[in-house]
Amino acid sequence: MGRYTKQDVIDLVRENDVEFIRLQFSDLFGTMKNVAITARQLEKALDNKCTFDGSSVDGFVRIEESDMYLYPDLDSFAIFPWNAGGNRVARLICDVYGQDGLPFAGDPRNVLKRVMVECQKMGYKFNVGPECEFFLFHTDEEGRPTTVSHEKAGYFDVAPLDLGESARRDMILNLEDMGFEIEASHHEVAPAQHEIDFKYDNALRTADNILTFKFIVKYIAKRHGLYASFMPKPITGVDGSGMHLNMSLWKNGKNIFADSKNDLGISEEAFHFMAGVMEHANEMCLITNPLVNSYKRIVPGYEAPVDVSWSPSNRSPLIRVPAARGSGTRLEFRSPDSAANPYLALAVSLAAGLDGIKRKLTPGKGSMKNQYEMAEGEKQEAGINTLPRDMKEALEIFKQSTYMKELLGDHIFNKYVEAKSAEWESYQKFVSQWEVDRYLYKI
Repeated sequence: MGRYTKQDVIDLVRENDVEFIRLQFSDLFGTMKNVAITARQLEKALDNKCTFDGSSVDGFVRIEESDMYLYPDLDSFAIFPWNAGGNRVARLICDVYGQDGLPFAGDPRNVLKRVMVECQKMGYKFNVGPECEFFLFHTDEEGRPTTVSHEKAGYFDVAPLDLGESARRDMILNLEDMGFEIEASHHEVAPAQHEIDFKYDNALRTADNILTFKFIVKYIAKRHGLYASFMPKPITGVDGSGMHLNMSLWKNGKNIFADSKNDLGISEEAFHFMAGVMEHANEMCLITNPLVNSYKRIVPGYEAPVDVSWSPSNRSPLIRVPAARGSGTRLEFRSPDSAANPYLALAVSLAAGLDGIKRKLTPGKGSMKNQYEMAEGEKQEAGINTLPRDMKEALEIFKQSTYMKELLGDHIFNKYVEAKSAEWESYQKFVSQWEVDRYLYKI
């Protein structure tokens, strides 16, 4: 049973003098969209009668089939903790439906919900806790983002070195007002880089929370005269920003990844799940790491994985088993970044893990070595494969994957391939400053 009924939402809007409601949803690539309505239109929205032009949204439909419907998820209702021009504003996250009254095949949220149904049929609940990293940069005189920061702070540094501390504190307070349980926050490795961790939840709520988190962080950063960027690798020579996914399966209220009888304290199901993610890691890399820029982060030496391996301790492999045991037992999937559509990233991660359980896959021996220092021959001898080195390689693997096509459905698969092929072609044609600096004076 959900938290809210239609009447609950109507009452909350009235009691809190809410004037506007944002009906939010995600496009194919994880960009938040919304249709704003006044409180007087709320009952119409709650009856699933609000339409929008789907042909204007990336990856949705053609102009001749453009009318689409927004079905609000009542449990997602929240009031923003600030007034917009003196008016209180709330939001509802929505599913997208077609004119036929069926869930739209191109709605990423629907993909995750389908995989979660399969998970439930197997008797499991999938919980995820993300670690979202971001940079806080200055803006220029016209308010546009730059990659400039006066800050020189590093990992776990505090003010006065950490110049973003007050902005980060403000973000946390606003996130808590939105219902987030913030577990930790700190300055990250690179100058101007930050991390705020919120408590795990079921996969759908976590995906909703990631979209909301990014929106709140960007909004509060702007109030502080800064720009928050979730770009995977905005600066050469420093660590990029990831979105590590801490994953666990629960059954009858217990974390089934925990097993005190095993030497490592993790269960056979955890090993099977891990093996499934590893087997499909390259196929789903275009989803978990969707940009040309994503692959500038996945390079040796910057704490992002470059190989498909796992470890009970060190942070260089694809999957790490953090030290916590018992109810805190989890697998940390380290390659995803925040450019990923959270609904699709969590859907493919869960589906891959469940496939590993169904097929009883095994992940092989865990790596105790620093992957960045291993020679290629040593990796081959250990049976360690590499992640795609650029988006073109990830795209080619994705295009050949019948597994991903069946999982995502024809609509999303084909639209995604079309968009990412165009992105790579555009990148290939662009002459970068690196090329000009390196070649212009020589040739």
